[in-house]
Amino acid sequence: MRLQKYIAICGVASRRRSEVLIESGRVKVNGKTVTEMGFKIDPNKDTVIVDGRKIDDDEKAIYLLLNKPRGYITTASDQFNRKKVTDLIDLPYRIFPVGRLDYDTSGLLILTNDGDLTYKLTHPKFKVEKVYVSKIKGVPTQAKIQAFKSGLQIEDYITAPANFKILSTDSNFSTVEITIREGKNRQIRKMCDAIGHPVIELERVAMGKIQLGNLKLGSWRHLKEEEINYLKKL
Repeated sequence: MRLQKYIAICGVASRRRSEVLIESGRVKVNGKTVTEMGFKIDPNKDTVIVDGRKIDDDEKAIYLLLNKPRGYITTASDQFNRKKVTDLIDLPYRIFPVGRLDYDTSGLLILTNDGDLTYKLTHPKFKVEKVYVSKIKGVPTQAKIQAFKSGLQIEDYITAPANFKILSTDSNFSTVEITIREGKNRQIRKMCDAIGHPVIELERVAMGKIQLGNLKLGSWRHLKEEEINYLKKL
């Protein structure tokens, strides 16, 4: 088994982050530092140490669903000392958010120590659909909705085809459902800005077949076995 895959399976970090750990000389196999990418090990025979700690693939795998409130960040540290989503989880395990929800966005966030699953759900090639409900300024025309669906020029890239459905409107605002398969930084906000209808509120309500449901804001639950199996089969 490749070393970076084993580190990810043990829940230390995602596979991509595991490669960085190896390149940085922070990983030892049987007492020797390994920096070679693609180095193979036998998990049944070899001892792997990361940052001075022996790791093992029989560490408990944790899969959680959190209803993230606004005002929390999804990174491990922050120069402004803002609240982190992991502050909401009272468990004795090192877990990581799968992807990101920006500071002002609420809703469904999966957290786990399964690095392979994190890689799968965040890599663009797997095209996992993410569904959001958003309150936006104004009422978009059909032409703007079609432009949103077809793809928009955002900074240095063109967005992939997306779905955009109006749920309700009044004279000043619209509530819309947006489905994307990408996850670029503040993408939905930038897309709505591009069509002239800025986001007022944004909530993620689904990721693939995993639904936020009626989970209270700021609360979390363990994923059900069938939900975990679904994610692993993507």
